[in-house]
Amino acid sequence: MTTQPYQPLAQEIATTILRGFNRHFEIFQSITSGARERFEQADWRQVQLASRERIVLYDHRVEETIGLVKELYGIRNLDQGLWKAIKLCYMRLTSNHRQPELAETFYTSVFCHQFPREFYTNEFIFLRNGISTNYIQGDLPSYRCYYPNTVGLKNSIIQIIQDSGFKIPFENLDRDIRNIYKRIIKLFPNKNKRKTALNFQLQVIRHPFFRNKGAYIVGRMINGREEVGFALPILNNEQGGLYIDTLLFGEKELSLVFSYSQAYFMVEHQVPSAIVNFLQHILPDANRSELYSAIGLHKQGKSDFYRDFLHHLRHSSDELVIAPGIRGMVMMVFTLPSYSYVFKIIKDKFAPQKEFTRQVVAEKYQLVKRHDRVGRMADMLEYSDVSLPKARFDPALLQELHDTCASSIIETPEGAVVFKHMYIERRMTPLNIYLEKATDAELEHLIKDYGDAIKQLAGANIFPGDFLYKNFGVTPLGRVVFYDYDEISYMTECNFRKIPPPRFPEDEFSSEPWYSVAPNDVFPEEFGTFLLTNPKIRKIFLKHHKDLLDYRYWQQKQENIKRGIYEDVFPYSTHIRFKR
Repeated sequence: MTTQPYQPLAQEIATTILRGFNRHFEIFQSITSGARERFEQADWRQVQLASRERIVLYDHRVEETIGLVKELYGIRNLDQGLWKAIKLCYMRLTSNHRQPELAETFYTSVFCHQFPREFYTNEFIFLRNGISTNYIQGDLPSYRCYYPNTVGLKNSIIQIIQDSGFKIPFENLDRDIRNIYKRIIKLFPNKNKRKTALNFQLQVIRHPFFRNKGAYIVGRMINGREEVGFALPILNNEQGGLYIDTLLFGEKELSLVFSYSQAYFMVEHQVPSAIVNFLQHILPDANRSELYSAIGLHKQGKSDFYRDFLHHLRHSSDELVIAPGIRGMVMMVFTLPSYSYVFKIIKDKFAPQKEFTRQVVAEKYQLVKRHDRVGRMADMLEYSDVSLPKARFDPALLQELHDTCASSIIETPEGAVVFKHMYIERRMTPLNIYLEKATDAELEHLIKDYGDAIKQLAGANIFPGDFLYKNFGVTPLGRVVFYDYDEISYMTECNFRKIPPPRFPEDEFSSEPWYSVAPNDVFPEEFGTFLLTNPKIRKIFLKHHKDLLDYRYWQQKQENIKRGIYEDVFPYSTHIRFKR
């Protein structure tokens, strides 16, 4: 079918949709560009508010654009010929765009929010990128280059910091430069022994990355074929001065900073694909989906993930199976063994002790999406109308899905299983499974990190609700992360209490409590009853986190939150922090 008869109308609609995207990106950039001022003013409350505002921005602009298209052009039903023509016009409009991949995702959202799933094909939406993002250029290069062999290493470091553009002074820049220089020399002991110069080039992304209470200068060192990433975390002493907290070097240290359990960065970028390409060089194990999400473009992260998953399905043959671990009371969880993610579906019915609705569960997951995850809650991708081939399902999984999630799935005559709604997260080893086989050293690390995770979440105004080990996972880097959100709440919504003494000796043997318990009451001294039955675990937990069993600890956390005290949480080991 020729698209020529639709040409004038198709061009106008395509232009309207692209204007909708451009408006979205302009507002996105405006919020992002304010990150530097918020950081320098140590306005941590505004940092949190801006982060939430930016996350919900995309859906508002999509709805706004759909409304315009309907109002201006009377679009109600799908005219296949017209929308094929619109897509071709849109591709021509974005051929010289600086964010073509984001504009394509926006277009796909506008289409999918209006029309049925059977038209989610590359004829109508961008299942594949229409425009290559290789070598797109902004007004300025996305990174600067420095040559220590020419001007000296210390001078290069000074220039990098000066070029980062901070307006308030550093409290002691000479000290910070010495600390950075010492760590670089320590990282290259052989060079130091031979008294030879460090012969490499430094490339640094033009704008710093901002998140929570920190700013990061991010770059890479290139020495022949060797290419290693680095970052300089910069903190605000909240007294009018900045300081460099440490030097992060190598993929392992940077992976923690760019982890899927962290909140999204704010970094100015005319050409986001150039930032993602740079980051891929220093974080080769991170996929493009995670890196787009890391810089706040989580909708683009969803698009890239879906493309990658479809590609993996086409080039693999293993079956989708029930995820290992204890079955959840709220979610049915399955996985593809060859793919490092899990798929979570809300069950039709919950266990009796779960006194809430599907809507409440969905709201909890949205809360996590909008909130600061402080490196302790896994990010999730949320999808609707996901179609997977029935032939790839293990029969036991398919039966359990029908038994527990029948209202959320449809089997089509074409041999597909369509999920009305699902969440997708990175697969981790459940903490309870990890603990079963852990060595004494691993047990010490995991229980300490488990308690640290709870404390850091509490400091960010998150109460997990259910502390059972099965609700936490262990990442490949050995970090404990919370991933079961159906019982989370804000710390400020809880009432932390001490169990009152029994009125009579018989009270202690009663099957019912002798004191009143309101829905939001929490008794921390009870945590040990179900968490610390293993003597080894109990000993380690009490050594590091005895305060978690004391109601006064939790009340103090609440008081800090109410007073606007934002705790420092470092996405790297505190052992490598520089001395001040």
